[in-house]
Amino acid sequence: MTPSISGLYKISGFYFLYYAVVGAFMPYWSLYLEDQGFSRATIGLLASITVLTRIFAPIAWGWLADRTGKRMRWVRLATLMECIIWLSIFLLPNTLGHLAILMFVFSFFQNAILAQFEAVTLFWLGAQRESLYGKVRRWGSVGFIVAVFILGKVFDIISIHYLPMLLMLIAGLTWAWSWQIHEPKQAPPAQKQLSSIFPVLKQPLVWRFFSIEFLLLLSHAPFYSFYSNYLKDYGYSTGTTGLLWSLGVVAEIVMFSQSRHLLARFKQHQLIALCLIVTSLRWILVASFPQFLSVQIIAQCLHAFSFGLFHVLAMRVIFNSFLPAQQGRAQALYSTMWGLGVALGSLLAGHYWQAYGGNAMFYAAALVVLLGLFFLSPRYVVKTQSALDL
Repeated sequence: MTPSISGLYKISGFYFLYYAVVGAFMPYWSLYLEDQGFSRATIGLLASITVLTRIFAPIAWGWLADRTGKRMRWVRLATLMECIIWLSIFLLPNTLGHLAILMFVFSFFQNAILAQFEAVTLFWLGAQRESLYGKVRRWGSVGFIVAVFILGKVFDIISIHYLPMLLMLIAGLTWAWSWQIHEPKQAPPAQKQLSSIFPVLKQPLVWRFFSIEFLLLLSHAPFYSFYSNYLKDYGYSTGTTGLLWSLGVVAEIVMFSQSRHLLARFKQHQLIALCLIVTSLRWILVASFPQFLSVQIIAQCLHAFSFGLFHVLAMRVIFNSFLPAQQGRAQALYSTMWGLGVALGSLLAGHYWQAYGGNAMFYAAALVVLLGLFFLSPRYVVKTQSALDL
């Protein structure tokens, strides 16, 4: 079944708005907290809370989605809760206790959105997912860019104190848009007895891939949590910081558009190795030449491999390795490994930043990501060749 043009438009629009929220939050949240008087160590703690729930929340949401067969129901509930949380942050006193609780609740519901919507998208695209997924998913990257660029200019004019209010408005639009998307008919209905995913996780391809994902995201933690602060220390304006974040996502869009050519030409294990090596190079550039804008531009362009290509590979592994009735939990596990990596990395980076500096944190990240190469041994590649060449 081929999805309609209007259906593709609705799916693309939701990705645009969802990632507009991410684009408003990720580059500017740490700057907002710094504006509120919090230290780098405290910011690292709060950043870890926003991803800590990805360790367990996605599993809970994945179980609900597979059990009820109503993935969009949980997506709508979660986007509505986002609106309420951002309003609360704007109205309540910004004490550490209040922010910790609100960030925990926000991230718990936020983790219901993307994993389940990815499953909805893959079901809607059906047999056309190989050719159409990148085309609809790239609109999420466009939404991220638009939000980062516009807010970067806005916060050069008004105080970043208004960030939660702007996030609430974008989340409200996301919730309204979600009502246009119905449950895909191709998705399995409610299930009284869920099939276990543990036999799938025991397969070498699957558990090694998730191990690699953990290390990749562990290396990304200093970037996600502190890159804006790092640039600020070297004199970059908020607008320039926003442009650098946007550039990384432009590279991501290009990769989403062109990844099918790489997938057709190279073996999957070769592309995974490429992602790891290029990511290590990226962190070395960030650490070694922070004062050179041109080098930071090059480093941000490498986001095409450190996230864009790896994400496309992950969607192929998940959809081809797990049964349709397991997709909710499989996507949730992908989010859980994201949470484990970034939460642990944020805590470590925040703890050691003051003592060793941001440069050392990015050098450490460059070493950590290369550990993923040990999960791509020649013996493993030969024995699982058919599985790797999905």
